[in-house]
This record gives sequence, C-alpha cells and structure tokens, in this order.
Amino acid sequence: MKKNEKLIRAKSSQELAEALGLPKAAGFEMEFRSDLNTKIIEAVKKAGLTHSQVAQLAKTSRTRVTALLNRNTREISTDLMLRVLGSLGYRAKLSISRKAA
Repeated sequence: MKKNEKLIRAKSSQELAEALGLPKAAGFEMEFRSDLNTKIIEAVKKAGLTHSQVAQLAKTSRTRVTALLNRNTREISTDLMLRVLGSLGYRAKLSISRKAA
C-alpha cells in the first residue's frame, strides 16, 4: 500500500457501497445477491452434486455454475441465480422490512 492511500474497512454491504461511491441501492443489491449465493452454495453441497450436474439441472453452462459456486458472480444475473436455486428444488421467498433508523 502506498503512503497516500487510505485503508477503508467496511462492515456491511451498505458501508462498502458508500466507500465505493455507489448508491445505497447497490449496497442492498450486493447483500441480497450475496445471501442468495450463500444459499445456492449450501444447497449444492447438501445435494452432493457436481458442477456439471447442477449446470444440466439449471440448463446453463458448467463454467457459469463454477463461477457462481466460487462467488465470482459479476457476470451472473440474479435471474440465473434464482433458476439454479429452483433447479435444486428450492423456492426463494422474499421478505421486505423497513430498516430501523
């Protein structure tokens, strides 16, 4: 790290979005996608499936499944994440609540 660089530690997705100069909505999206990604990884482990098997079930490429399971989701849409979860026999349920001030 260079002398003029400042280390910033973000404790939440909202803090990370703020540190990166992104809108608050981006922080909420990061948190939602991260939680969804975690559930997919857990479901795949529980099912004991290979990346190829998951790809066949979700009708996508093994490369995309591998990226998803390695948390490399930059090029993975939320729609695909939901499709993978659904192909594993799960259904996503959305819960919306107002954040305490």
